[in-house]
Amino acid sequence: MRKILLALVLLVFTAWAANVKLYLKDGAYHIVREYQVQSDRVHFYSIEREEWEDIPLDLVDVKRTESEAAARKETLEHDAKVLADEDAADRAIKKETSRIPQNPGVYWLDGDKTKSLKAAEGAVHSDKRREILKALSPIPTISGKATLEIDGAHSQNVFSNPEQEFYIQLSETERFGICKVTTKGTIRIVENLTYMPITKDVEEEPVMVEIFRQQLDPNGLYKIWPKEKMAPGEYAVIEYTDGKVNIQIWDFAIK
Repeated sequence: MRKILLALVLLVFTAWAANVKLYLKDGAYHIVREYQVQSDRVHFYSIEREEWEDIPLDLVDVKRTESEAAARKETLEHDAKVLADEDAADRAIKKETSRIPQNPGVYWLDGDKTKSLKAAEGAVHSDKRREILKALSPIPTISGKATLEIDGAHSQNVFSNPEQEFYIQLSETERFGICKVTTKGTIRIVENLTYMPITKDVEEEPVMVEIFRQQLDPNGLYKIWPKEKMAPGEYAVIEYTDGKVNIQIWDFAIK
């Protein structure tokens, strides 16, 4: 469909540019398909009368005619290039998208290979207990401060590119991004949690990295990458709903 639209637009532009205003020195003009300067006259094909005609050269503003014709040609070439570039970009996105599995998860491209990040198992750690995230009720049952943690001081997924690009296929419409992870002993803290004692609401406080995001298809596939180079350290791609403690975590490190 894109190729057909591009061809139609180029056809319209070509037809538009084929007609030229042959300006006269009194400010009037003829719409012509083409013209030729011949000695003391100008030979032109009139669009209005659909026939060849002649007009004395000293009545024609040749300089203005040539200047506008050149400008119209430049505009045509520029617009054609823009459309061609957009078409090439569209085809590149489709090719890129075809490499990412439709299953929810986080992926990256390593040359001609598509690889996936394994989701980490998170746990909420309060002063009183530590509960695996998948076993928690959607409604908080504790009050006070807590942390969302993953085991291990360092991620096994190590990247050397501080501008690493990821692809995230969402499981449903939720918030997502890259957050900074803090190492504490043998665990990594993904975010701090504050449970409200009366309302039982929860405030989640991930330290988010500013990212660019590009939606690649309407089914929840996004490409994400940091706006600035990530400093060496621990990070995670996360997908979550505010206040629900239903976060999904894909950890990685930059070294």
